Amino acid sequence: MQQALPSYVDDFLIYMESISGKSLNTIKEYRYDLSMFFRFMSEKKGLEKPEDFTVSMLDDIKLTDLYSFLNYTNRERGDKAVTRARKVACLRSFFKYCHSKANLISGNPAAELDSPKITKSLPRYLELDECKALLNVIDGDHKERDYCMIILFLNCGMRLSELVGINVGDISGDSLVVMGKGNKERTVYLNESCKEAINNYLAVRPKAEGPNANALFLSNRRQRISSKTVQYTVKKYIKAAGLDASKYSTHKLRHTAATLMYSYGDVDIRALQEILGHTSVATTEIYTHVKNARIKEAVAKNPLADFKPDTKENEDND
Repeated sequence: MQQALPSYVDDFLIYMESISGKSLNTIKEYRYDLSMFFRFMSEKKGLEKPEDFTVSMLDDIKLTDLYSFLNYTNRERGDKAVTRARKVACLRSFFKYCHSKANLISGNPAAELDSPKITKSLPRYLELDECKALLNVIDGDHKERDYCMIILFLNCGMRLSELVGINVGDISGDSLVVMGKGNKERTVYLNESCKEAINNYLAVRPKAEGPNANALFLSNRRQRISSKTVQYTVKKYIKAAGLDASKYSTHKLRHTAATLMYSYGDVDIRALQEILGHTSVATTEIYTHVKNARIKEAVAKNPLADFKPDTKENEDND
C-alpha cells in the first residue's frame, strides 16, 4: 500500500505523467523520493503523518531544509551520489511546479539546489568473444524467443522496457519502432542477424488473445513477457556461458551494443546518440572513454612498449 501524501504531491505526479510525459518508472521513483522527503520534513515539524504537511508549511521550506534532507539520505541511508542526484532532480521539478505552475508557494527553494558530483566510470560490457559465447549457449523450449531477445539487445542497444513493449505490428521490414523514455518513439534499424532471429521466432511464436495478442515476446502463459522474466532469462544464459552473472545484466547488454557499434562500426557520437535514444549527447559520450581506454591498451601492448636503449656504459663494455 502506497503511503498517503499531501494532495498537491499527487497533483504534481499527475502533471509529470500527463503533461511532461515522464515514464511510469520515473513517476514511481519520484513518488518514492517525495514520500521519503515528506516523512523527513514531517518528523522535523512533529507531524504524525506526511499527508498533514500543509501548503503553508510547504511555503516555509528553505534551501537549507533540502540540503539537510540530502545529508540525511547520505549519512543515515547511505545513498550513493547517483541516487541523491535523482532526488535533487525530483525536488527541483517538484518545487518548480509548486511555484510556477500551481502557484502554491511564494518562492522556489530548490532553484539554487546543487546536485552531488557523480564520478563517471566506464560502462561494463561484454567483449566480442563473450557475446558469441552467450549466443551459442541459448537452448531449450524457448530458444527462438530467447535468442531473438538477446540478439536484439546486443545489436540494437535497446532498453529493457523498450524490448518488452515491442508489438508485432511495430516491425516493418528492416526496422521497428520502440517506445523510449518519456514516451518518445524511436525507429530501430535491424541488421540481417536481427531480421533472421525475428523471423525464426515468429515462425514458432504461439498465438495470443486479448490485450496480449499483438505483443511480440510472450511468456509461458501467452501474455506479454515481463521485465523480470527477461532479466532472469538473460542471467541464466550469462551464467551458462561461464560469465559472471553478478556483473552483467540486460542493461549491460545495452552497454555492450553501444560499445561494439562505437568501437567496430565507425559510428560517430551523434549517430550513436540517436541509436540509443539519449536525450543529451553528454550521456552518450561515456562510450568515447571506452574507445580511448582501448587505444591506451593497444599502445601499452606495442612490442616496443618496454624497450630501453643500450647505455653508453654497456657499449663500452662490449
